[in-house]
Amino acid sequence: MPSRRGLLLGAAAMGAAAVGAVAALPVARAYGADGGGGGTPPVLLTEQASRRLLVLDPGKRVWDPAADPSVVRWQFSPLGDPRYRDLAPDVSWVYPSESKVRLHRKRPYVLTTASFGFVAVVAYPSGARYWATAIGPGDDLFNPHSAEILPDGNVAVACSTGALVRLYAASRGPRATRFAEATLKGAHGLHWDRTRGVLWALGDDELVKYEVSGTAARPALRQTSAVALPVGTPGRTPGGHDLFPVAGRPGRLWVTTNAAVFQYDTARRDFVRDFAGAELISRKSVKCVGDDPRTGQVVTAVPESGLGETWWTTTVSVHRPESSYRLIDGGIYKARWWLPV
Repeated sequence: MPSRRGLLLGAAAMGAAAVGAVAALPVARAYGADGGGGGTPPVLLTEQASRRLLVLDPGKRVWDPAADPSVVRWQFSPLGDPRYRDLAPDVSWVYPSESKVRLHRKRPYVLTTASFGFVAVVAYPSGARYWATAIGPGDDLFNPHSAEILPDGNVAVACSTGALVRLYAASRGPRATRFAEATLKGAHGLHWDRTRGVLWALGDDELVKYEVSGTAARPALRQTSAVALPVGTPGRTPGGHDLFPVAGRPGRLWVTTNAAVFQYDTARRDFVRDFAGAELISRKSVKCVGDDPRTGQVVTAVPESGLGETWWTTTVSVHRPESSYRLIDGGIYKARWWLPV
């Protein structure tokens, strides 16, 4: 079987050949931010097949942007965008691996990473560059997998292959390069805990809490605790993957591993599966999870067979009640509700 690294390098070459077609798309086009679809928020995707982020209409169960462009409320790709040219997105924007929307000083931003090095905080809806960098562009030796923005405007990045968490002094400007760094095997997920004023990070084997100190210009990270992840298969690494806040429940974090989906109770320091719908939500290889506090609906994505890459899917699962969305010709990695927080 070919390695993931080999697959990625092969795909990078194919992606570079297709840059012209992708770059012809609008880099950032706003279709409205009101949500629509009744009480259901739009869905934000990391769409690897077309190398872009998409915000899609929740009122349509089948999305076919080629046949019906109206399903796309917003999209982003740095390809062909002069604001990101210095990051060589033709080689660094390969396999977008994260997208989540955050409010910073009352303005919405989309945080995104890609396996071949691209990291950015993108203003919505303009697509403007709040801050961005490329970590080892053109290879997956670092593999940025998630990002988080802190109240002071600095940005944390989790690099899975690089086994590290970096905190960039992004508040200093859109091209700031200074960072603090901590090691974390298989770093995959990040979340800033506003209540406790700490940074949570998820690795292969543990959930780690960091204290942030220093100044905005010269930040520092210090690990203050680490909790072992539940083991799904004896003798195998738990494989922590996604880390996301449980909406409407301060002190709870969604955590996915290779084997299951949990919520972590930060006060009890315990992983639990006492949430509604756990029997359907908790399953193997869940790449993302999040809930809508208004409706209680939970969104997840799990790889399906027969696609261009083994970690892709065309289906976004919705729970409570059970339903789904499907993206025609898609290569979805993660799906999030469009809920700026």
